Amino acid sequence: MHSSDLVLSWPAPAADWTEAAPVGNGRIGAMVFGGAARSRIQINDSTVWSGTPGGPAAALAVLRAQGAGPQRLEEVRAALRAGDQDTAESLLMTFEGPYTQEYLPYADLYLTVAGGERAAYHGRTLDLDTAVAEDGFGLDGTAVRRRVWADAVTGTLCTTLDAAGGTVDLSVELSTPLREVRRTVAADGITLGIEIPVDGAPAHEPEVVEPLSYADGPVDGYDPFGALALTLHTDGTTTPDDAGGLFVTGATHVLLTLASSTAAERHWHGTPAADRAAHLATAGAVAARAAAQGADQLLKDHEADVRALLGATGLRIGPRRSGTYDVARDILGGGDELLTATVLFQLGRHLLATASRPHTGPPANLQGIWNADLRPAWSSNYTININTQMNYWGAETVGLSSCHEPLFDLLDRMAAQGAQVARQLYGARGWVAHHNTDPWGWALPVGMGHGNPSWALWMMGGAWLSQHLWDHYDFTRDLGFLRERAWPLLSGCAEFLLDWLVDDGTGHLDTLPSTSPENLFLADGAPRSLTRSATMDLALIRATLERTLEAAGLLGLDTPLTSEIRAALPRLRPLQVSAGGRLQEWAEDHTEADPHHRHLSHLIAVHPLGLVDPDTAPELAAAARASMDRRGPGAMGWSWSWKIVLRAWLRDAATARSLFLEAARPLDGDCAVDAPVDGSRWGGLLPNLFSTHPPFQIDGNYGLMAAIAEMVLQSHTGTLHLLPALPAQWADGEARDLRCRGGLAVDFAWTDGALTGATVRRVTGDAAEIVRIRHRDDETALRLPTGHQIELDATLRPRGEPVPC
Repeated sequence: MHSSDLVLSWPAPAADWTEAAPVGNGRIGAMVFGGAARSRIQINDSTVWSGTPGGPAAALAVLRAQGAGPQRLEEVRAALRAGDQDTAESLLMTFEGPYTQEYLPYADLYLTVAGGERAAYHGRTLDLDTAVAEDGFGLDGTAVRRRVWADAVTGTLCTTLDAAGGTVDLSVELSTPLREVRRTVAADGITLGIEIPVDGAPAHEPEVVEPLSYADGPVDGYDPFGALALTLHTDGTTTPDDAGGLFVTGATHVLLTLASSTAAERHWHGTPAADRAAHLATAGAVAARAAAQGADQLLKDHEADVRALLGATGLRIGPRRSGTYDVARDILGGGDELLTATVLFQLGRHLLATASRPHTGPPANLQGIWNADLRPAWSSNYTININTQMNYWGAETVGLSSCHEPLFDLLDRMAAQGAQVARQLYGARGWVAHHNTDPWGWALPVGMGHGNPSWALWMMGGAWLSQHLWDHYDFTRDLGFLRERAWPLLSGCAEFLLDWLVDDGTGHLDTLPSTSPENLFLADGAPRSLTRSATMDLALIRATLERTLEAAGLLGLDTPLTSEIRAALPRLRPLQVSAGGRLQEWAEDHTEADPHHRHLSHLIAVHPLGLVDPDTAPELAAAARASMDRRGPGAMGWSWSWKIVLRAWLRDAATARSLFLEAARPLDGDCAVDAPVDGSRWGGLLPNLFSTHPPFQIDGNYGLMAAIAEMVLQSHTGTLHLLPALPAQWADGEARDLRCRGGLAVDFAWTDGALTGATVRRVTGDAAEIVRIRHRDDETALRLPTGHQIELDATLRPRGEPVPC
């Protein structure tokens, strides 16, 4: 079984953006529509956001000038202690700054084939193994084949068109929805100079008169500029047209390479700023160098690069799968859940590998790297009270550890801004983040003074994201990463958390104020958001402090910080069970304002933090299960994924499958099948298999990938648990090269729901560490040298001695 061997197909061109096929290289993302007549390729650059580097500091200065700061925080705490919710909320909302900036569309490339309206369309495909989108058609005896891929080797978007049995004529158009300030057209290409907005207002703020603001020049030395260069090679004849495009005649082969150079890219990578002429020259040179290699070499190198990134990892549910599958008939038709699970797992890997690659740009946002809207939903930003984290839940397990790295780059920027916010707003050490961020490192609360504190005034965004640092270490056992990248961030986060805690007068440490995103509780019949020590806060604090302490031990550090952590941990309240037998969401046994709320914030203690182990804490596991029962079925993309993962962690395979089947259905746009949940429409899958809230949010896709992996393999507790939540209907299958904590990788297969054998490899890590493996009632423990593997039979007994991999 290769990493995928799966191709998705659609019989017709995309009529809408949600039908188009996504390709990407971590920097350039493109949605490929296909079509014989006029074909659209919508283009993004992951560095093209509104805003400037100085925006966060300027917003913090405004808040401080308006009185937000440590003294006012004490007034908020005093009001809460006195039971004055109204005063506490109104005071705390003065800490809210502007919203984060927006991820913007960058360009559109249109190819119009003369006579294409009378062509016979042959359909279009997306190869999940090579990340190439393709379509074809027949026109007057000529067979036309078009391929599109985003090439990480050259950093370009590549498009080829090949005609057999004749020639074609076509026009090439390149445009931008942003402010075009320069256009150069030559016989071999088009170059655009583009100004990028310095501020963008989210779509949920409709009263904003000017949603996108442009500057007339540099802002504090930063010039918000981007250059796009398109190079065209063909055996036909090319001439510029009157509309600023190109017209190609008599061609049997066309190669288009597109490159981008932006000021934001240089800022992201910490390289010196360049003037506009330099950006234009850079983009042109990159596109020309790629085109000079020729289409065959470009495609060969691209496919080798993608296969190397995807590696050998794969998962098959049901019979062996390979070939081409019609999305509407075979996946969305609902007739084969085993194929659907296999495809959605592999699609998640494709989307992560194409949206988030090291050394390219910012991490995957709410829409990955694909967005066509000038005012996208929630600004297509980083929502860090669940959504950004879910994007990366499965990265390590599914063999895409390097794709995790852009998230750590973002954390570096957040910590730099968050240190100023922690000190100036809260009088605390370390660094803090709230519920939104962007590539400028935004760490302030957002909401502009009218955001509900249940989401706007949550101070644990940095704590949750910091768990990813530990996870990356735990999977890779890379002590260099732990020392150089993780420790400064973990220790800084721990410092803030220690300073955020307050003594409750009884010996416990509280968080005050505290919220449970994004739910409310009832107090005197009214919905409220602020309290003390929400379960989510304490779970995140406990996990962060414990992992920081463990990291210190691994690095041989014994500092005043580690002493503080040791003193604080016993004073944190334990998880509590309500009178109704549920895991309590707040310190008090409040009634939820919405018992069916899509957020499951208190259950973070179960997953991803792993603080509730069904084997060692069955009472807490039962309480978590009761909480989920009360939340009910149904949701939208990302919430479904979280529910599936939680059910898998609680070993409830039947309910996990039921939720998966809900999530894997086509979007019920008019709610004719499913009633709304918590006031929201149910989600589902769009025609291109994007998961939708609605609207589209990619976390649902990444979450489904992680959830499917969690159903067949878990390693949170230090034990490789094989098939921990396998539905009875998923009776047969095979996994290859799934990754586990401890620097391990595992292959295994099962028939009739029972393991048939496994191979465990120690890729990295400590050879002296005991490897524990479990399936049903069978368990084994063994030592495995680094670079060696061992085969196990169906009962986990070794079939021999470890051998080199």
